[in-house]
Amino acid sequence: MHTPEVSFLPPDKIAVMRGKVLELLEQRGVQMEHPEVTRRLAEAGAAVDGDTSNVRFPAAFMEEVLSRTPKRVELFGRDGARRLEIPRPEGGFLLRTGTGAHGYLDPETRSYRKVTATDAAAWARLADVLDEVDFCAFPFVDDVPVPSADLHGLMAVLGNTRKHAWIQPYTAESVEYLLNLAAAAAGGEQALRDAPGVSIIATALTPLSVKFMDLEVIRLAARFGVPVHACSLPSAAGTAPITMPATVLMAAAEILALLAAAQVMEPAVPVIATPLVFALDMRTGRGLQSSVEAMQGAATAVQLMKQGFGLLQVVVGESMTERALLGLLTGLARADILGGAGQLEVATAISPVQLCIDDELAAMIRRLLRGLEVDDDTLAWDELSAVAPGGHFLATQHTLRHCREGFLPKLFTRLPRDAWEAKGEGDLAARARERCRALLSEPAPEPVPEDTCREMAAVVAAADRRLAGTG
Repeated sequence: MHTPEVSFLPPDKIAVMRGKVLELLEQRGVQMEHPEVTRRLAEAGAAVDGDTSNVRFPAAFMEEVLSRTPKRVELFGRDGARRLEIPRPEGGFLLRTGTGAHGYLDPETRSYRKVTATDAAAWARLADVLDEVDFCAFPFVDDVPVPSADLHGLMAVLGNTRKHAWIQPYTAESVEYLLNLAAAAAGGEQALRDAPGVSIIATALTPLSVKFMDLEVIRLAARFGVPVHACSLPSAAGTAPITMPATVLMAAAEILALLAAAQVMEPAVPVIATPLVFALDMRTGRGLQSSVEAMQGAATAVQLMKQGFGLLQVVVGESMTERALLGLLTGLARADILGGAGQLEVATAISPVQLCIDDELAAMIRRLLRGLEVDDDTLAWDELSAVAPGGHFLATQHTLRHCREGFLPKLFTRLPRDAWEAKGEGDLAARARERCRALLSEPAPEPVPEDTCREMAAVVAAADRRLAGTG
């Protein structure tokens, strides 16, 4: 079967950009503020400046790192269930919900407010029952102690979905608690290592710097055997050059620096490249994630990381029409994970209604990416040869065999206007709201065992006492 792809970089330009990334890492390097990690990098052959914490990576060193990096990763859900392979055996992408948002668009009242722990639990339950959502991130929970808000967010996800959970730490101090919480949910550190039910993000501070917290994420992820999403967040014309090739080049260099840190700490830990490309609106200075330029950058970054360096990668989409374009474009570029489902307003808000719409968009994009099988059956040569002038194909055996293969939307309507009005179908948002209501009324997923709940609650209570001085 031929599967469609999109390419912004011909092979010779991929080779040029790959060489420039390695040159930038060798000559300019990346500032990395973590004594243990930089010590391990120096022992492995990187050039570390003790005064500035700048780390330069010889090309041969990076080539060795790349050769050792796992090219496949397995993610799991609760209790080692719901196994996910990256890359997917059949091609295509996994879908992740949005993360870190403070705002919540209530599906019933349609009002905007801060996210509560109850909202986060409902968000995870909805993600659990949506067919196209593969794993779930947590929003920023507002009605809990701020220093341990990420613990409460992860607790809500782990307790309300059987799917894989994605962790975004908020402070260096909370990282170990988050991973202890994941271990408690999994049944212990070894169980977590054997079947990682969570993965965690470490993000560069563009341009060309990595904070202590994100290197601490890598250090502890290596200890727990948890996959790392190595992220760069360049904004063209702001924290990155205005031209997209240069922005992508810098993002790749930052991701490779994070990859090198992970490799020297634990070579077996999978690393998933996560280039999240923004572009400034030059009229307002606002960062845009799904402008035409940012979409080009995202697709180019996917191509460079996959074809140039052989790495797995994540991209994130935003807003309705632009999200559909970005999802299709980066899907055609063969991204492994599309993130940001259900998020709005440049990742500052989440909407259960939008998550239902994104679930259907993902299904449509996956169907498009499946491609076409061209063989004797799909060419329907016998039927074409036998049809009478002015005839039809509605009653043929060929049509009967294939009539259930078409995509059937749940939200996007195909009714003519008069039938649509007679049924009172409303607009897309109204249909998505009704689907959201129906899904959330279904029974909750199989509950976490009581002893596991107590152990998880003890980890969160300890974090509240240590980080927030409460409890």
